[in-house]
Amino acid sequence: MTNPQDQTVDAYKRVVESANRLGVQLNEQELERWMKSITEATGDSDIVVDKETGVFGHKVSMLDFDPQELARFRAIGKIVEFDDIPGVVETALALSGSAAQSKIQTYPGDCDYFERVNIIAPTRSEACQIIAKLMREKALNTLSGPNYQLLEVKFGGYPQQVIRGEYTMHAGSPITWYPDDIVAGQIEVSDPEGNPVVITWDSVAHDPGWCKLDWVVGDTIRGQLTNAGNMLDVTWEAPDGTITPLDGYLDGYFQEVYLDAESAPIFSKLVKQVSSDVMDDYVARLEKEVKKCVKGDNLNYGKAAKRLYNIFRLNGRYEEAAFLRELFDEPAALLYQVHALVLTVKEARDKSTVFDIDSILNQTDELILATVKVLEGEEELEIVRHLLRLYRNLCRQEPGTPLGSEVDVAQAEVMKIVNNFFYEKMTGLPTIKAYIESV
Repeated sequence: MTNPQDQTVDAYKRVVESANRLGVQLNEQELERWMKSITEATGDSDIVVDKETGVFGHKVSMLDFDPQELARFRAIGKIVEFDDIPGVVETALALSGSAAQSKIQTYPGDCDYFERVNIIAPTRSEACQIIAKLMREKALNTLSGPNYQLLEVKFGGYPQQVIRGEYTMHAGSPITWYPDDIVAGQIEVSDPEGNPVVITWDSVAHDPGWCKLDWVVGDTIRGQLTNAGNMLDVTWEAPDGTITPLDGYLDGYFQEVYLDAESAPIFSKLVKQVSSDVMDDYVARLEKEVKKCVKGDNLNYGKAAKRLYNIFRLNGRYEEAAFLRELFDEPAALLYQVHALVLTVKEARDKSTVFDIDSILNQTDELILATVKVLEGEEELEIVRHLLRLYRNLCRQEPGTPLGSEVDVAQAEVMKIVNNFFYEKMTGLPTIKAYIESV
């Protein structure tokens, strides 16, 4: 029988060989630590608690979390989190996505949070009314502040097919509420025949669906702008103790790092309700996302790499996961963050009255410097040219006038390089290439 330790050593050697062949820089000490830790991650519980900081999460997720970033995440978390209401609302706030993987994702795109919100109520209808009230109050109370601006809220679904601006919105698709809509408590659209339709916040409360809030935040610790989103997993706890997710699906816990040990009892109560095949469901959902990223017009191999990493680290394909891990701190990975922050700059200028032009221009300076740092030749010239045009447009833009197409052009040029990098490296490893093709 093969010794597990020998298997780990052999896998480590293969990752090093593949990285050297494909020109990927390695932190061999960190790579060895991670491969050793993940293969030894056994025990009765799959939840790990860091006693020093109070954070907790799935044992695989905790291997990628860097507590040095904790003060920053908790500070932004104060803006996005929901408060408990004793006997009525229980919450557990977590980091998710690249924010929960700060040991490896040196250049995360956004600051993503995930919050479990359990509503204790006599009926499902009352639970829906409570979350509707909570979300609107949260949005109204955080429309803007010294270092943040609410961008939008996802809540409810369209009751029928409607025309909203230039777009046709199908019945059941999630409704995006902008600050003015939330203040008014309604949106005005039209049906396909052009007749006016008014959709009120309260009228869609019976089926909250996808619940998410997004802000632009001035990150005082890093000194930069960032998008911060809070995805809610809302459940209803009936008088008999039965727990029902209001959107029909109770999310797994494989990519969250929870920020407060005091929320552990609520977390434990909720995850007991998670189905036995939740990991299979989670992987299947990630595979669907990978497929969207590698097919069609909106290619995003950087996002595909992040999804594949999460798939491989959970289904035991540690060699592939270890290789992908090493891609996220490559210089080209910094451009993935540049791509996200170009949009953040646009939103801060177009949709915010909180951030002055100097802070927005400072952010644009950093984008230009980041590009110069990692690129050379024609690629550098092309992207810097577009970012300088963006800078010039920011200086000249009249208040209330949206930025032009320069934002889209700059993002497209950056994404082209990001896609080429991740595609070349991922498909250079035959097992990852075969997996992508199978998906």
